Amino acid sequence: MREVLLYETLDNEKVRCKTCAHNCVIGPGKRGICGVRENRNGKLYALNYGKVVAEHIDPIEKKPLFHFMPGSRSYSIATVGCNFRCLFCQNADISQMPHETGIIYGKDRTADDIVQQAIIHRCASISYTYTEPTIFLEFALDVMKPARSSGIANVFVSNGFMSPEACDELIPVLDAANIDLKSFRDEFYKKMCGARLSPVLDTLTRLKKAGVWIEITTLVIPGHNDDPAELRDIARFIVSLGKDTPWHVTRFHPAYRLLTTPITPVSTLVRAREIGLEEGLEFVYTGNVPGEKGENTYCPSCQTVIIERFGFMSKLVRLDNGHCGNCGKVIAGVWK
Repeated sequence: MREVLLYETLDNEKVRCKTCAHNCVIGPGKRGICGVRENRNGKLYALNYGKVVAEHIDPIEKKPLFHFMPGSRSYSIATVGCNFRCLFCQNADISQMPHETGIIYGKDRTADDIVQQAIIHRCASISYTYTEPTIFLEFALDVMKPARSSGIANVFVSNGFMSPEACDELIPVLDAANIDLKSFRDEFYKKMCGARLSPVLDTLTRLKKAGVWIEITTLVIPGHNDDPAELRDIARFIVSLGKDTPWHVTRFHPAYRLLTTPITPVSTLVRAREIGLEEGLEFVYTGNVPGEKGENTYCPSCQTVIIERFGFMSKLVRLDNGHCGNCGKVIAGVWK
């Protein structure tokens, strides 16, 4: 348990959490929407500090990050809890555990434990992932600082629903992030996630301006966010961040409370990719369809295949010091 970094005290021992964009006002003995921040006698505590519920070594492509140290490994950690309640969550057993069981489970780990394991397993980065890492911000920051000092990069895989204050705490030690842009409709966020759209857009803009490497993922769900007009709106927003920002349009599989929703047709993903390219994006990827050509990285100038992929496996084909090996165009990314 650790006192929360970002909160303010109010009257009658209430507090306002300023970690995520919900800005929960929490009474004594109560918890915030995330289920892991509790008001104890007018002080707010993170009950999940150092309680790691998932700890794995992943290819960086699984995050997914396609333009950030491809072929490298990332030491990936999570705690229970989430500030969203997505009906389609694929990790609901751990993200929703505090809500559905009241339990905050995890193995006790120190920041040094995590950094040393990343070093032992020759991981180029540590990823804060699986659940929403903003809800274990304090532990993440305590890991990120020594990781940076040890030459290990830091990666957030996030829904982007963080406060500006949390974003500013992360920026000095954050190297890359994959942010879910789940929809471009506020009603989707309210109905499907229990959240709002605008804070996610604000986070993306803030991180991009700060120079953090950003890639964006949209899980395309049939009948919910697969309308071509909405996909075009998403693409146009990403172009406003920078046309070299990679966009992953990913296949939905039935999960959690959307078990009767069908799998996304490959044709829908192919069309989403076409829309992104039509709007001017240089890199649009189809996800969760191993072998589909939209997994590959193409030079925006000469269309040469620069990186060929199959699932989470990548093979550098024609990349020369961050340039297309055929025409010499600079390819945006972190290629060390």
